[in-house]
Amino acid sequence: MKYDVVIAGGGHNGLVAAAYLAKAGRNVLLLERQDHLGGLAVSERVFPGVDARLSRYSYLVSLLPTQVITDLNLRIELRPRRFASYTPVGATGLLVDDEDSARTAASFAAITGDEKDYRAWRRFYGLAGQIARSVAPTLLEPLRDARELRGIVGEEEAWRDFFERPIGAVVDERFADDDVRGVVLTDALIGTFADPADLSLLANRCFLYHVIGNGTGDWNVPVGGMGAVTRALAGAAREAGAEVHTEMEVLAIDTSGEVTFRDSGGAEHAVDAERVLVNLPPAGLTSPASESEDKPEGAQLKINMVLSRLPRLRDSSIRPEEAFGGTFHINEGRDRLAAAYAEASSGRIPSLPPAEIYCHSLTDPSILGPDLEAAGAQTLTLFGLHMPARLFRADPERAREEAVRATLASMNSVLDEPIEDCLLRTPDGGLCLEAKSPVDLENEAGLPGGHIFHRDLSWPYAEDPADRGRWGVETEHRRILLCGAAARRGGGVSGIPGHNAAKAVLGA
Repeated sequence: MKYDVVIAGGGHNGLVAAAYLAKAGRNVLLLERQDHLGGLAVSERVFPGVDARLSRYSYLVSLLPTQVITDLNLRIELRPRRFASYTPVGATGLLVDDEDSARTAASFAAITGDEKDYRAWRRFYGLAGQIARSVAPTLLEPLRDARELRGIVGEEEAWRDFFERPIGAVVDERFADDDVRGVVLTDALIGTFADPADLSLLANRCFLYHVIGNGTGDWNVPVGGMGAVTRALAGAAREAGAEVHTEMEVLAIDTSGEVTFRDSGGAEHAVDAERVLVNLPPAGLTSPASESEDKPEGAQLKINMVLSRLPRLRDSSIRPEEAFGGTFHINEGRDRLAAAYAEASSGRIPSLPPAEIYCHSLTDPSILGPDLEAAGAQTLTLFGLHMPARLFRADPERAREEAVRATLASMNSVLDEPIEDCLLRTPDGGLCLEAKSPVDLENEAGLPGGHIFHRDLSWPYAEDPADRGRWGVETEHRRILLCGAAARRGGGVSGIPGHNAAKAVLGA
């Protein structure tokens, strides 16, 4: 059979591309290896007998553009969070309340002793907002070069400090307090093993993608969990006429456009396509990837929990519902981040791992069954930093257990009671806690190195003059395009590579 487009991989970007192309009248076949769609944008009942649908891997949405939601008529709700973050500091803490600037200012003053860091915070995130408003629209357009994008940003101070100087040096220069510095730097390290002071500016690239989403940088809660986003995308693709199949593993992609795949019964098939869109990690296929690229390495520990109640805090001035209503930072001061990076670089699990926590059920209790909601249960997602895959290679089980123990101890060091006392138990007595290391993601989800962005994030502009005016999805083979996180301007749950791959096919 021959199709206009075959899409290898049914993650959210593949579904976005399928919906756009089918709406444009193209004959589209999408093949997914697993028995479900969405890749890592899924919701599951993780613990037997516990009626809580957790966003098991990805968990918040920022980069998904409103334009994609509108174009595809996606029936999803992304709910904002009032509190940006809370960082325990001794017996008090730093609260960033997006609806009460006076309360935020008072919190900064209590932690730092004056107003200087709060003024620096407002200036710094004012510049980040300028970049978000100017850069985000360009992510759905053909690539500009650095000079053109710099002109669009307009603000020289913003361009210099976000695109040209190491983010670590910028943060050290602008802020005096160690904890304030750390809160800023965490966005430069999510899923990225990097020194913020390194001249490679890898941390800067990670930071950019965490603060420019949809022109605001806001991180919103998908009502119903990530599975609701996937269901909406799959529905849009099928309604538009795309042919979508699960349990179909792509085995090979030929540069002529022939795609060989295996069905659930073990039989092999081949189809031809005018274009093939690869929504898989490039390292997972030999044809469209750059074989010379270094092997990717993820750097995170993900822990999912269901609690019988939220834990008590040492800070009596804030309710747990407020502290956990945004991002809850754990031992993420600038010095603690640097110490953890040094330990991990030397091959050791960090002794006091930095991490951040997010509570979905406070903003969206619909993921809980009625009995759990009535009982006051809550979900927690912990994302640990500086946990590179190399730490888990030799003995994945033992290393994961060690990492979990250290991370829970780190969490307990800032709480007024052990988190273990708040964990819900399954009907058979098991704790409602699961952990995923980069090696687990590699083995279970097929992500080389467990890298959640497929490979290191790139700048949102054309670094090679030949790429100016292209979509950032092209490969050396005309018929083969990237449409996943590894594309330029990829990474995260955004749909941007899927949109751009479709536009490249359509010649838009």
